[in-house]
Amino acid sequence: MSAPPFDIVALGEGLIEFSQLPDGPGWRQGFGGDTSNFVIAARRAGARCAYLSRVGDEAFGEALLALWQREGIDCSAVERDPSADTGLYFIRYGPQGHSFSYRRKGSAASHMRLSPGFREQIAQSRWLHVSGISQAISEQACDTVFEAIDLACDQGIPFSYDLNWRSTLWPAPRAAAIARASIARCQLFLPSIDEASALFGMDDPRRLIDWALGLGARAVAVKCGDRGVVIGDGQRTTEIDPHRVATVDATGAGDCFGGVMVARLLAGDPLEQAARAGAIAAALATTGRGAIDPLPRWPEIERALAQAR
Repeated sequence: MSAPPFDIVALGEGLIEFSQLPDGPGWRQGFGGDTSNFVIAARRAGARCAYLSRVGDEAFGEALLALWQREGIDCSAVERDPSADTGLYFIRYGPQGHSFSYRRKGSAASHMRLSPGFREQIAQSRWLHVSGISQAISEQACDTVFEAIDLACDQGIPFSYDLNWRSTLWPAPRAAAIARASIARCQLFLPSIDEASALFGMDDPRRLIDWALGLGARAVAVKCGDRGVVIGDGQRTTEIDPHRVATVDATGAGDCFGGVMVARLLAGDPLEQAARAGAIAAALATTGRGAIDPLPRWPEIERALAQAR
């Protein structure tokens, strides 16, 4: 039996990014979107990837398609929507770090459905990745994520779930209920400790790991920012120290962590080793501006891993 053509298929919303220039009133155009960041990071780490989404049938949608193609990501199942626009977001920088504002209500991705093309590519993958943001942008998108999870589970395909809770997108009670249902079935749960604290009232990574494992998750990697990562799988809980760098912009670092970690798991690394690679990749991703450009490639990650030993 031949191997599936894709290591990872991610489903979600790609966005057009505008980041404030550091020395003037202008804006630099880039790209973002949590699951798109994830799959690009995974591809740069060596995984064979496809992306499932819906974009506007306009210049911004074409720009995203061109990005995924340049990165070597199969986007043949991505749909163009003639009646809705591609979502946008803006990054502003200040003394307290970066802040975001969005123009994505009613975006093309919010009209995603589990098309035959989506179904085919999920069935041809070794791993599915989804996130809470994709569940938050509309009821239809949320239903699509759950249909994708159902399909993956029915076919024995593991999936990762990034909590990525945004209070501006949906109310906490609904977000918490949807998250619990997703965590209960995932192979790998990827929460940020700040988001989990705000949504579930848990600010202790070890307690969060035990709680998620109790729901049914097989493994958990808690992202703790500049304090590193804590991982657990019911057999062992391990703290991974942060990789120190001169941070410029943390946009997309958590997505980079998850993408590289899953890519390394599928390459055969044990959980702890994969998480260390993800943590180093996430740190490297903070040394430049924007979500995509600073994402490291595997040789850079490998060199930093060797130096950290």
